[in-house]
Amino acid sequence: MVSFLEALYTNSILLSAVIAGLASSVASGIIGSYVVVKRIVFISGSISHSVLSGIGFCLWLERAKGIAWVSPLQGALIAGILSALLIGWMHLYHRQREDSIIAALWSIGMATGVLFISQTPGFNVELTNFLIGNILWVTPTDLAVLFALDIVIVLTVLCCHKRFLIICFDEEQAKIQGLHVHALYLLLLVLIAVTIVLLIQVVGIILVMTMLTIPAAIANIFSSRLSHIMWIAVFLSALFCFSGTALAYYIDWPGGATIALLAGLAYVVSLLRLF
Repeated sequence: MVSFLEALYTNSILLSAVIAGLASSVASGIIGSYVVVKRIVFISGSISHSVLSGIGFCLWLERAKGIAWVSPLQGALIAGILSALLIGWMHLYHRQREDSIIAALWSIGMATGVLFISQTPGFNVELTNFLIGNILWVTPTDLAVLFALDIVIVLTVLCCHKRFLIICFDEEQAKIQGLHVHALYLLLLVLIAVTIVLLIQVVGIILVMTMLTIPAAIANIFSSRLSHIMWIAVFLSALFCFSGTALAYYIDWPGGATIALLAGLAYVVSLLRLF
């Protein structure tokens, strides 16, 4: 551990990776807690895979059309928010089953992304990093975006936490109190989409559900109060990111996969407490 801590002072790339993990932990712990208690875990899977369409489209614009100002991160953010709004809109106003919409968006998003990527010249290292995660790939610009999105998420939650709390546990009571349940539900889905984009920078599309849900799921085993779940989830997520990055540094494993593996093992161990 001493050599890893020393490396943080000498290796700016490694330090940026740790900072990115800690920044992502704030969003994943807070928003993941809402996801777990409202039982909309698989929405994160649909959104995380649908963002591939935005990533593929922006890579195609950048590589094939020479449009330099677009980036895959921007495409991921736009595609994620649009997917979240579409899921919420169809569920609220057209009474469609969320699981069917999730499956459709999952497949359409992946297919659209693959089509654009197939038309993009060159080998897409960025695409591989987005799919399986590469925390060492984080740039100073990415860190700035991560912190900006973190601030947006935290401020929104501070303003709307009590309202989110009501719609997570009792939507009928929320309607009786005159709250705009539909608008709050859509806002929560948008925050989930933003958090997924944050986590894609760390663990990739394939493993994003792990970091979004497992810390909160573990926290829910030890507490039933949402505020406590959030604090524990943020701490656990930060712990997994830091220890996973350190372990990957020592044994030369992919950072994102190592972080997700540690989180998964911790969840299995925590489940043993229930038996």
